[in-house]
Amino acid sequence: MAQKILIVEDEEKIARFVELELLHEGYEAEKVFDGRTGLDKALSGGFDLVVLDVMLPGLNGLEVLRRIRKESDVPVIMLTARDAVMDKVSGLDAGADDYLTKPFAIEELLPG
Repeated sequence: MAQKILIVEDEEKIARFVELELLHEGYEAEKVFDGRTGLDKALSGGFDLVVLDVMLPGLNGLEVLRRIRKESDVPVIMLTARDAVMDKVSGLDAGADDYLTKPFAIEELLPG
Protein backbone atom coordinates (compact mmCIF):
# COMPACT_ATOMS: atom_id res chain seq x y z
CA MET A 1 0.00 0.00 0.00
CA ALA A 2 1.39 3.40 -1.01
CA GLN A 3 2.33 5.92 1.63
CA LYS A 4 -0.12 8.81 1.82
CA ILE A 5 1.23 12.35 1.92
CA LEU A 6 -0.66 15.53 2.75
CA ILE A 7 0.49 18.70 0.99
CA VAL A 8 -0.56 21.93 2.75
CA GLU A 9 0.42 24.69 0.34
CA ASP A 10 -1.49 27.83 -0.71
CA GLU A 11 0.36 28.27 -4.03
CA GLU A 12 -1.54 25.96 -6.36
CA LYS A 13 1.29 25.60 -8.89
CA ILE A 14 3.73 24.44 -6.22
CA ALA A 15 1.14 22.13 -4.65
CA ARG A 16 0.39 20.59 -8.04
CA PHE A 17 4.09 20.19 -8.87
CA VAL A 18 4.77 18.40 -5.57
CA GLU A 19 1.64 16.28 -5.98
CA LEU A 20 2.59 15.15 -9.50
CA GLU A 21 6.15 14.28 -8.45
CA LEU A 22 4.91 12.26 -5.48
CA LEU A 23 2.35 10.43 -7.60
CA HIS A 24 5.08 9.68 -10.16
CA GLU A 25 7.21 8.18 -7.36
CA GLY A 26 4.34 5.91 -6.29
CA TYR A 27 2.96 7.83 -3.32
CA GLU A 28 -0.63 8.83 -2.73
CA ALA A 29 -0.97 12.60 -2.32
CA GLU A 30 -3.70 14.96 -1.28
CA LYS A 31 -3.39 18.73 -1.32
CA VAL A 32 -5.16 21.45 0.64
CA PHE A 33 -4.67 25.19 0.40
CA ASP A 34 -5.17 26.66 3.88
CA GLY A 35 -3.97 26.05 7.41
CA ARG A 36 -7.28 25.14 9.05
CA THR A 37 -8.11 22.49 6.47
CA GLY A 38 -4.53 21.23 6.65
CA LEU A 39 -4.74 20.87 10.42
CA ASP A 40 -8.05 19.00 10.25
CA LYS A 41 -6.71 16.63 7.57
CA ALA A 42 -3.38 16.07 9.36
CA LEU A 43 -5.20 15.16 12.58
CA SER A 44 -7.53 12.76 10.77
CA GLY A 45 -4.76 10.19 11.13
CA GLY A 46 -4.74 9.00 7.55
CA PHE A 47 -1.35 10.38 6.46
CA ASP A 48 2.21 9.07 6.68
CA LEU A 49 3.78 12.51 6.09
CA VAL A 50 2.72 16.17 5.99
CA VAL A 51 4.46 18.68 3.72
CA LEU A 52 3.61 22.05 5.26
CA ASP A 53 4.10 25.64 4.09
CA VAL A 54 4.56 28.37 6.71
CA MET A 55 2.69 31.27 5.10
CA LEU A 56 -0.87 29.98 4.80
CA PRO A 57 -4.29 31.64 4.92
CA GLY A 58 -6.46 30.95 7.94
CA LEU A 59 -3.82 29.52 10.23
CA ASN A 60 -0.08 29.82 9.62
CA GLY A 61 2.04 26.73 9.20
CA LEU A 62 3.92 27.08 12.49
CA GLU A 63 0.65 27.17 14.41
CA VAL A 64 -0.62 24.18 12.40
CA LEU A 65 2.59 22.34 13.32
CA ARG A 66 2.27 23.21 17.03
CA ARG A 67 -1.30 21.93 17.09
CA ILE A 68 -0.38 18.75 15.19
CA ARG A 69 2.40 18.05 17.72
CA LYS A 70 -0.07 18.26 20.62
CA GLU A 71 -1.93 15.25 19.20
CA SER A 72 0.25 13.44 16.68
CA ASP A 73 3.81 12.44 15.87
CA VAL A 74 3.20 12.24 12.10
CA PRO A 75 6.38 13.37 10.31
CA VAL A 76 6.18 16.98 9.09
CA ILE A 77 8.46 18.63 6.53
CA MET A 78 8.24 22.41 6.36
CA LEU A 79 8.48 23.65 2.76
CA THR A 80 8.57 27.42 2.67
CA ALA A 81 10.06 30.60 1.25
CA ARG A 82 10.91 31.69 4.82
CA ASP A 83 14.65 31.05 4.73
CA ALA A 84 16.07 33.09 7.62
CA VAL A 85 17.97 31.09 10.23
CA MET A 86 15.43 32.11 12.90
CA ASP A 87 12.58 30.78 10.74
CA LYS A 88 14.35 27.43 10.37
CA VAL A 89 15.09 27.27 14.10
CA SER A 90 11.45 28.15 14.91
CA GLY A 91 10.16 25.42 12.59
CA LEU A 92 12.47 22.76 13.93
CA ASP A 93 11.88 23.82 17.54
CA ALA A 94 8.12 23.59 16.95
CA GLY A 95 8.55 19.95 15.97
CA ALA A 96 9.24 19.83 12.23
CA ASP A 97 11.25 16.81 11.12
CA ASP A 98 12.92 18.80 8.34
CA TYR A 99 12.84 22.32 6.91
CA LEU A 100 13.27 22.94 3.17
CA THR A 101 13.29 26.36 1.57
CA LYS A 102 11.85 27.41 -1.78
CA PRO A 103 13.03 27.21 -4.44
CA PHE A 104 13.90 23.56 -3.92
CA ALA A 105 14.89 20.56 -6.00
CA ILE A 106 12.32 17.77 -5.85
CA GLU A 107 15.15 15.38 -4.94
CA GLU A 108 15.46 17.24 -1.62
CA LEU A 109 11.90 16.27 -0.76
CA LEU A 110 11.85 12.68 -2.00
CA PRO A 111 13.35 9.94 0.16
CA GLY A 112 16.68 8.64 -1.12
